[in-house]
Amino acid sequence: MLAYAVKRILLCIPTLFGIILITFIVINLAPGNPVFNGASVTSDHAITPQVYEQLRVRYHLDVPCHVRFFQWCGDLLRLDFGRSFHDGRDVLELIAERAPATLLLTGLAIFFSFLISVPIGFWTAFHAGGWADRIIGGLCFGIYAIPRYVMGMLLIVVVGVKLEWLPFMGIKSDGYAAMSGLDKLVDLLRHSLLIGICFMYPLVAYQVRFVRDNVCEVLETDYIRTARAKGLSPSAIAVNHIFPNTLMPLLTMFGMMLPMILGGAVILEVMFSWPGMGRLFFESIMRRDYPVIMAVSFLSAIIVLLGTLVVDLLYAAVDPRVRYS
Repeated sequence: MLAYAVKRILLCIPTLFGIILITFIVINLAPGNPVFNGASVTSDHAITPQVYEQLRVRYHLDVPCHVRFFQWCGDLLRLDFGRSFHDGRDVLELIAERAPATLLLTGLAIFFSFLISVPIGFWTAFHAGGWADRIIGGLCFGIYAIPRYVMGMLLIVVVGVKLEWLPFMGIKSDGYAAMSGLDKLVDLLRHSLLIGICFMYPLVAYQVRFVRDNVCEVLETDYIRTARAKGLSPSAIAVNHIFPNTLMPLLTMFGMMLPMILGGAVILEVMFSWPGMGRLFFESIMRRDYPVIMAVSFLSAIIVLLGTLVVDLLYAAVDPRVRYS
C-alpha cells in the first residue's frame, strides 16, 4: 500500500502543477491592474508615475509573467505564499482566519447529507416501484435541479427577511463576545443553518438516488436471494450484506463531493456574508490580489487531491478483494 500511495502522490504532482499554471494564466489574462487595486485607488491618475513603478517593483509586476510564475513556484517550495496586494498581510494568515468557517460548513454538510440520504436511499430501494419511491425520486430530481444561489435567495427572502426566523448575514451576532458558551454555540448554529441547507440539499438529493440505485442492484444478486431464503430479516440483510457492498460506491461518491462543495462555496459565502475561503477567493478576484488567488486555488486543489487519495486507500480496508500494485 505504501508503494501505491507514493505512486499516487507522485502522479498528483503534474496534476497540481497544471492546475496552478492554468490559474496563473487566467488571472493574468483577466482585465484590471493590481497596482491600482493594491493602492486602493479608482483612477489611473490618482498616483504618480514614480509611485506606480515602485508598486510594480514591489508586487514583482515589472518582470514577465513566466518569470513571476516560476518565482511563485520557488516560494511555494519554501511554503511562502507571499503577502496580499490589498493590505500587505501574510497570505497564510488570511487563509488561517477564513478556513475554519468553510471547514465547518463542509463538515456539517457531508455529515448530515450522509445521515439523511443513506436511510432514505435504503428505504426507497426496499420499496422500489411503490408510490413513495416515485414521489421521493421525483422530489430528488426536482430539488437537485434547483441552483444553489436560487435556493439561497429563497431562504434569505422568505425565512430571513419576511418571517425573520433565522439570521442570514455573517457567522455570529453583534453581542457574541458577551454570550455564554451554550449561547455562543446556539448563535453559531442559527447563523449556519440557512447557508448549511444550501450546501447540503444537492448532496442529499443526489445521494438518495445514488444509494437507492446501488442498493437495488445489490438486491438482485444471488447471495441476497440466498439470505432471504434462509429467513433473515430485512434489517439483518441490510446491515450484514447490503451495506458493506454499497460502501465502495459511497466512498467513490465522497471523493466526488469535495469539489462540488468547494465549488459552491464561493457564491454562497458571498450571498450570506460568510467569512470563509470562498468569500476570500471572490474578494481577491475583485481586487486582483494574485498571491491570495493562487494560494486559495493551490490549497483547494490539495484538499481535493488528498480526498481522492484517501478514498482510494480506504478501498482496501472496505473490500479485501482490492489489491494495490
